[in-house]
Amino acid sequence: MAIEPLTWTRGSLRVLDQTALPRHERRIGCRTPADVARAIRELRVRGAPLIGIAAAYGLALAPNSLDAVARAAKVLASARPTAVNLRAAVDRVMKAIAVTRGRDVRAIALAEARRIHAEDAAMCESIGRHGARLLPRGARVLTICNTGALATGGIGTAYGVIKRARVSVVYACETRPVSQGARLTMYELAHDRIPGVLIADGAAAAALREHAINAVLAGADRIARNGDTANKVGTYALAIAAREHGIPFYIAAPRTTVDLAIASGRDIPIEQRAESEVLRDAPAGARAWNPAFDVTPARLISSFITDSGVVPASRLRTVIRDS
Repeated sequence: MAIEPLTWTRGSLRVLDQTALPRHERRIGCRTPADVARAIRELRVRGAPLIGIAAAYGLALAPNSLDAVARAAKVLASARPTAVNLRAAVDRVMKAIAVTRGRDVRAIALAEARRIHAEDAAMCESIGRHGARLLPRGARVLTICNTGALATGGIGTAYGVIKRARVSVVYACETRPVSQGARLTMYELAHDRIPGVLIADGAAAAALREHAINAVLAGADRIARNGDTANKVGTYALAIAAREHGIPFYIAAPRTTVDLAIASGRDIPIEQRAESEVLRDAPAGARAWNPAFDVTPARLISSFITDSGVVPASRLRTVIRDS
């Protein structure tokens, strides 16, 4: 049985609360755009493609008027700043409403949200298929954060490659400070009966050296047109370590994650989260710096695994523009 992080039921959006996993599989109901925006901000729903899909559904929860939907669009698009999929999905729904000029704007929003959801599932399948060809049979891979069904509309991006390649073992970084790797990726690996080994983030370089890792697979929240890639903080360090050990470092992401309006990683906005996420074990009065993401330069990325195929950073802009 597939994991379903989002379900549309009787005029409301049901969200699998990812902050409760893996101990509790609890669903929360979102009945307004504000409910969806709050779920995104609080990481109850997360992952670049999935928050875009959730926001699209969120617009279908607005009152049935153009003004109300436009107000909801502003709230949803600003829920988190780094992932390009969020604003892109909101803009796409608003464009569909503008083009059709229909009176039932909620019905138009819902239809477009369902199309975005289905398209993302298809893109995940393509990413998995293309990426599987890069890995030897029984590959040993290392990944960070969570890029599976809990982050997308389908089987996942980097995790989709893991599923379709039939790897022998996955080393999952715990992904501090919110532990998406420990809580969510290990949950998905157990669900799919894929052997997984949890490692502390600081053990990643040693694991690359000592455990015959064939590839590092990561997702992306935004990719600049030069190939610089924003992903969960710690990804940059993984790319450096992979280069040092001569191990391929792949970014798996749909075309929708490439932002051709941004020239390089310097222009990608990086979300700064609450200090309290880091300071749980620190003494009173301590301070923290808590960026949710970092940027990996394109020169450290072996290839991009997209739904259009496997491409080097040098060809990324052309492939995306022409596809």
